Amino acid sequence: MNKHLKRRDFLKKTSAAAMATMAMGSPLSGLLSSCQSNISIPSTADSVILLFMAGGMAHTETFDPKKHAAFRKGMHSSEVLSTFPSVPTVLDGIHFSEGLESIGKIMDRGTLIRSYVAADLGHILHTRHQYHWHTCYEPPQSVVVPHIGSWIAKELGPLNPVIPPFINIGQRFTVGEGEELKAFHSAGFLGAEFGPFLIPDPTSGLESVRPPVGMSLQRFEARNQLYENLIQDSPMGEFGSDYQKESLKRSMEQAYILLNSPEAKAFDLSQEPKESYDVYNTGRFGLGCLLAKRLINQGARFISVTTEYEPFFGWDTHDNGHTRLKDMKKLIDAPIAQLIKDLDESGRLERTLVIVASEFSRDMLTEGRPDLKVQDQVDVPEIIEDMKNYGMHRHFTDGCSILMFGGGIKRGHVYGKTADERPCKTIEKPIKIERIHQTIYHALGIPPDTHYMIEKRPFYTTPDGHGQVEFDLLKT
Repeated sequence: MNKHLKRRDFLKKTSAAAMATMAMGSPLSGLLSSCQSNISIPSTADSVILLFMAGGMAHTETFDPKKHAAFRKGMHSSEVLSTFPSVPTVLDGIHFSEGLESIGKIMDRGTLIRSYVAADLGHILHTRHQYHWHTCYEPPQSVVVPHIGSWIAKELGPLNPVIPPFINIGQRFTVGEGEELKAFHSAGFLGAEFGPFLIPDPTSGLESVRPPVGMSLQRFEARNQLYENLIQDSPMGEFGSDYQKESLKRSMEQAYILLNSPEAKAFDLSQEPKESYDVYNTGRFGLGCLLAKRLINQGARFISVTTEYEPFFGWDTHDNGHTRLKDMKKLIDAPIAQLIKDLDESGRLERTLVIVASEFSRDMLTEGRPDLKVQDQVDVPEIIEDMKNYGMHRHFTDGCSILMFGGGIKRGHVYGKTADERPCKTIEKPIKIERIHQTIYHALGIPPDTHYMIEKRPFYTTPDGHGQVEFDLLKT
C-alpha cells in the first residue's frame, strides 16, 4: 500500500470500494454459512459505549502528564512536556492533567492504558487514522470495511429490537472532511441495517425518530414508498445484491418500529431530571453522553459519542493548544465521570463496556514517532513568544492513552507506560488497535475467527484474523 496516500486518492479509492461492495451478489444464506464458528466464549459485556476524542488528544496533557512547564515568553519549545500541572487521582501514585479531576475520581472503576501505539500510515491524516481505529483496517480497501459498531450489531443483533443496534452521536458530515468521515461510518458488506443510526445533535435526538413538524404519519409513509422507488432506480437498485437491497429495506422497517414505540422517549432529553441534565450539559458531547446513558437503559447495543472532528477545532490543536484544551477538558470531564457513576449505580456498568480513546496523541516537536518521523504539518517556533504557540501541536503516534470501564475490564488498573522525558513514547507493554478490537470482541463473546467470504477471500473482524486478546485488561 502506498504509505503516502493523499486525501484525493483516499476518497477515490473508498468511493470505488463502495460501488464494489454494492455489486457483490452474495446471498444472505451464503454470508451466514461462512461465518459459523466452533468457538464459544462466555461474554462479560452486552453493550459498548465508545467515547471518541476526535482530533488527536495529547496524552501528556490529559491522562499521562509529564513535567509541567509554565508559559513564559522566550521559553524553548523543547522545554514543554505538559502545559498543565498534574493532579492526583483516586489511584495511588497516578496523576492526571489539571482539569480532569472528575474522571480521576472514578478511575478505581476502570483501567488506564498508557501505551496505545497508533499505526504508521505515512503522511498523517486524521480521517485515515480514525478509519483505522474504527475499522481495524488500514485504508484504502477494495471493499467498504464495516465499522466495529456494525460488526457488533451484526454478530449480536439488537438487545432491544426497537432500538437501533448501532447509534452514532455527535458527528456531522457537513463540516471539514465529511466524505472521508463517511468512509468508515458504514456497515459495508454487512448491510445497511447494521450501519449507524446517525444523531448529529443529541438535543435533536427525538427529531431523528419522528416525522418533521407538520408532516402526518401517512404522508411520511408515502414518502418512504417514494424513497424505496428512488433506491430501486439508483445504483443500489441496479448494482446492489439482493442481500444489500433486503438489508436496506429492513433498516427502513426498523425505523418505523422505533417511530411508533414507547422507547422513542429515550431520545428526548427534556425527559431527564434537571439535576442530572445540568451535570451533563457541557455542550453537544456532554449531552451525547446523557443520551447514551438513556439509550443503554433502553437496551442499545453499540453507541459511539464523539467530540467531533472538524479541522483546526477541538482536539485538533495546530495552534492555541493550551487554551483550547482548557475548554475541551470542561467539555468532557464531568459528563464522562457522571456517565460511569450513573451506569455503576444502576448496575449496568457491569455489562456495559465504556471506552475513551483518540486516533493518536500530540507533541511539540515530533511528527509521527521518534524512529519514523513524517512530514511536519505545522510550524513550531524554537522560541515561544506568543501564547498561541504554547501547547501540543504536532501529531504523535508512539504513546496514546485509552480509558476502559465495565464489561469485564479490571478496576483500578494501569496498563503500560511512556517515557517521562521527550520523546514521551511507549516504553512498556505497547498495544495496537487489533489487540484493542479483539479484546472488545472477546468481552462481548464474539469468536476470534468471525469472518465472511468477500470477493472469494475471508474477511475477519481484525486483519487476517490475527488480533489477539489482551487478557491483562480483563478480570480473571
